[in-house]
Amino acid sequence: MDTTVKPEEVDPPQPGEDHDDLDEAMPRVHVTRRSLLLFCFFVVTAIAFLYFVLPQIAGLEGTWNRIHEGDVWWLAGAFVFTVLSFGGYVLLFQSVFVRAGSRIDVAASYQITMAGLAATRLFAAGGAGGIALTAWALRRSGMARRTVADRTLAFLVLTYVVYAAALVVVGFGLYLGLLPGPGPWEITLVPAIFGLGCFGVAFGLSRVPPDLQRRLEDTARRGGRLARIAQRAANAPASTSAGIREAIGHARSRDPALLGALAYWGFNIAVLWAAFHAFGEAPEWPVIIMAYFVGFLGNLLPLPGGIGGVDGGMIGAFAAFGVDFGLATVAVLVYRAFAFWLPTIPGAIAYFQLRRTVSRWREDRVQCGEVSAVARA
Repeated sequence: MDTTVKPEEVDPPQPGEDHDDLDEAMPRVHVTRRSLLLFCFFVVTAIAFLYFVLPQIAGLEGTWNRIHEGDVWWLAGAFVFTVLSFGGYVLLFQSVFVRAGSRIDVAASYQITMAGLAATRLFAAGGAGGIALTAWALRRSGMARRTVADRTLAFLVLTYVVYAAALVVVGFGLYLGLLPGPGPWEITLVPAIFGLGCFGVAFGLSRVPPDLQRRLEDTARRGGRLARIAQRAANAPASTSAGIREAIGHARSRDPALLGALAYWGFNIAVLWAAFHAFGEAPEWPVIIMAYFVGFLGNLLPLPGGIGGVDGGMIGAFAAFGVDFGLATVAVLVYRAFAFWLPTIPGAIAYFQLRRTVSRWREDRVQCGEVSAVARA
């Protein structure tokens, strides 16, 4: 199996590729006035509950008042860790998507990643909004549709393999007593088994031939309707296999930029660690890591940006580990303010910057087309 990463970039048009893709409109979220009002109501209600109502429950008034007494230096450290975390995210993006000769420079990489994160957090659960925006920008840069799909899947695999590995290593380490900290099986053993399952599914999908759909063409022509349905259904596992193999190729290339995935997650967890220190004593590192990743499963809930689900999941996980409930509540909410809400502002700005960048790319293509036409004449 050849998983070598090819060095080419601006991909040639693929057979049957719709050239109008290069001029497709920027993805926008189409909402009615009613849905917009409901969205705003949900966000305001969730924030009000998390930041004002929850601290009044279970005698947290005194603990919440400590936010005014938080250590400024630790909060400054949380800000620095936030910047470094998203720097790692941009670095990983550069490694996976950018090749020599690409229109996408470091500034464009920043705009695409930050605008995608803002779209994910504000408009779509599960990352759909951010993926659509990223794919659109990559297509407008001149990248072929299939290449965009393969590299997007590779990017997701390289990002979340760190997530799954942390669940397995830290989960089993805490449960078996190999790492410092309590090991309740519900939030150590179960997530670790879940992580192993993810690796098993990924390994199985990687064995699927990337050209499975093409291989089934003859069978589909002879086998009737069911065979044609099976051929179309083969597209998803075949595409996923191609993305996983692309990720393996990047990992084998030993590109130092792939450390961006570790930097993204590691510095993000460091924000939470600094938030604990700003208001008290932080738990052991294995406990912070496990509670962080278990809490992030709240992103699977159909909530905008996981608002409420991630916060509640992290606080509940820390409570299960025996961490003081009041301290955990303050630390998690301060962490979310830094790592979730704060980057949304530059992300929204990056969205409009990206529109100008893509417009410039279009002008460059038009000028190149005019020069080519003159040369042919």
